[in-house]
Amino acid sequence: MARDMEALYAQRLNRYVTAMRHGKPDRIPIRPFAAEFVARYAGFTCQEVTHDYEKAFEATRKCAADFDWDATVGNMVYVWTGLTQAIGLKYYAIPGIDIAPDTGFQYKEPAEDAAWMLPEEYDELIGDPTGYLFNVWLPRVSGDVRAPGEPNTFRNNLSFVKGGMAMMQYFSAFGRQNELLRKESGTVSAIAGILKAPMDILADKLRGYIGLVWDLVERPKKVREACEALMPHLTHVALSGADPSKNVPITIWMHRGCVPFVSMEHFETIYWPTLKPIIEEIWRHGHQVLFYAEGKWGPHLKAFAELPDASIIYHCDRDDIFEAHRILGDKFCLSGGVSNSLLAFGTSEQVRARCKEVIDGVARDGGYIMDASAIIQNDAKVENVKAMTEFTREYGVY
Repeated sequence: MARDMEALYAQRLNRYVTAMRHGKPDRIPIRPFAAEFVARYAGFTCQEVTHDYEKAFEATRKCAADFDWDATVGNMVYVWTGLTQAIGLKYYAIPGIDIAPDTGFQYKEPAEDAAWMLPEEYDELIGDPTGYLFNVWLPRVSGDVRAPGEPNTFRNNLSFVKGGMAMMQYFSAFGRQNELLRKESGTVSAIAGILKAPMDILADKLRGYIGLVWDLVERPKKVREACEALMPHLTHVALSGADPSKNVPITIWMHRGCVPFVSMEHFETIYWPTLKPIIEEIWRHGHQVLFYAEGKWGPHLKAFAELPDASIIYHCDRDDIFEAHRILGDKFCLSGGVSNSLLAFGTSEQVRARCKEVIDGVARDGGYIMDASAIIQNDAKVENVKAMTEFTREYGVY
């Protein structure tokens, strides 16, 4: 049995990598990014899988085995209460504590006048990103950490001990989870490493979206300089967590750098010039990047086509996947195209019809991976995820 699982794993890894390299494998790989859906399927609440990552791991393994997926992420419910509470992190709403127990965790957008970084602090960030984050930002986002010059407390000291222990405990557990996925169901761990665009860091964790938009109008030069200052740090983080074998990609979660969140001018003068060199540097090290393009990125597809062939996998969310294939399909593997609203509210027959439409339209020559358009949460019907999987297994053979 162990040898059979190892053979299955090798077959699936080859299938997945071949598709990502824009080749034609034996059949279309299936790689759902499933978050709270796995909790619903395994009989857990969102609160349970957020509070206890072992339950989230268990639920993911159950789905991988029962649905017969080629690849998946060890845990897409990535927020763990033990880690957020170790330092009193303020910008996540946790199921069962801040929100209802059957609602997935949420990100708390800061109010315009209570952003985690003030507009007059750009020069501090630009001059020393690490120093700024440690000395200024961390005390603001943590309920326990005290800023330099403030009276020290027992909770401040303990937060660094608890935070470090929680980080080691949680992230070290992914190695065992990936091995269990491999041994129990022959499932490939779909990604390794993480990346965010410099401007998304400003929007998400520093200025907030509204603050960033004001800054793009009032101080665009400072925004550009801050993005440039963050580039080497983000590149280092991405490469430090990358797959040593260079098989599975680093993932960039993209969301606030597209029209209409920012103007085309700001995309062309700030967002893309400070992201494109990072992608090229990662590719120079032999690693692909999965562009998980949340939202609508259609106006920017031609910019993405400037990247080296096979350097990215483009995941299509709310854009027309056939238009994305027309522009990018000769250069890059695509994934996605089955909308989450269809998985939540459609019928199994409609899901199968959509899968056929996508496969016929973009996957005939390879270079395609089946997945929902966005991360699958607990509103998706089990029978619809099953239909997406089974239809692709049957129809997506080359």
